Amino acid sequence: MSRSEEIREKLEAAFQPRMLQVVNESSRHQGHAGDDGSGESHFRVVIAAEAFAGQTRVARHRMVHKALGSELTSAIHALSLEITE
Repeated sequence: MSRSEEIREKLEAAFQPRMLQVVNESSRHQGHAGDDGSGESHFRVVIAAEAFAGQTRVARHRMVHKALGSELTSAIHALSLEITE
């Protein structure tokens, strides 16, 4: 399973989002710091879910990181998040 698929599965299970985009942006970072050559080092996630209602930006980011787990987040060099309710 690719990291994109793993990210998608974990976020769908945790938040049942009404909108979710997981974009692998690793190709835009080839040769830059953090590029491990795997093609799965830089991701952008856009997610909208009721679970984020009333939460601060920091709390929302913490929720996503917790849902992804430390093993996955430590394997990713960059994770850009756009989170709405």
